[in-house]
Amino acid sequence: MTTSRTKAWRRLGTKGSRRLARRRRPLALAVLAVLVLAVVLVPLVIRLDQQLVDLRAAGLPPSLSHPFGTDEVGRDVLLRSIYGLRVSLLVGLVAAVVSVTIGGLVGLAAGAAGGPVDRLLMRVVDGVNSIPHLLLGIFIVALFAPSAIAVIVSVAVTHWTTAARIVRSEVLSLRGRPFIDAAVSGGSSRLRVVRRHLLPNLAPHLLLSAVLMVPHAIWHETALSFLGLGLPAHLASLGNMINDGQRSLLAGNWWSSLFPGLLILTPTLAIYALAQHLRDRANPRWRSELAL
Repeated sequence: MTTSRTKAWRRLGTKGSRRLARRRRPLALAVLAVLVLAVVLVPLVIRLDQQLVDLRAAGLPPSLSHPFGTDEVGRDVLLRSIYGLRVSLLVGLVAAVVSVTIGGLVGLAAGAAGGPVDRLLMRVVDGVNSIPHLLLGIFIVALFAPSAIAVIVSVAVTHWTTAARIVRSEVLSLRGRPFIDAAVSGGSSRLRVVRRHLLPNLAPHLLLSAVLMVPHAIWHETALSFLGLGLPAHLASLGNMINDGQRSLLAGNWWSSLFPGLLILTPTLAIYALAQHLRDRANPRWRSELAL
């Protein structure tokens, strides 16, 4: 009796959390839509290089004319934050695609080949995971001049292992399915099985991995830029802005760091809510639990 009651409560909690995630989806989509429109349309109207240094407006608190206030040299924090978010999203998207592509190829090769190839590739994955990502990322960007390319390479090299493990486990699961056995028995080559049967089933998992990788890439880029190792210091990025605003905190200018930090946190939460919805749709078992 106790066991059945416990299972019922767990099922109820799972259904409640899924329904809550489903209600958060429209809000997450709306937030992402507003942010994307802002980073696309605002640079078309106002160019960042047109914003001159004005020491008379330095350190102004948030107001109607400057909703996010101004920094220590009089530049509008809102405009610079939008440009910084634009750079962070672009770097995050490219780095996520590159990282998931590398991890997907490695996981597909390991799962499809099996045997010594699988063991060798998984040992490489374990070796990369044994090194802290931020430490390895700092070592990689230190080999190059500060640039977006260096940050993308750093994120791709340090984060591809997650996608590799996910894809490998899914390939191992698919290899035991009846339709794979039927395709092999029918004379299909290994390349045809991968192209016609494995890749279509792996597509939802690759998409989910790419979506989840974007916030990681944004935070990675922000951390590196905050340390002065990511994007160039003259470029408006969220990490550089937080680093610059740190010097103004002692003077009471809290807005120079707060608002760029919120623009890092907001898309992260929205993307995670969207990723949870994609995960629910990709897993039929969770959808069936919601219907009970």
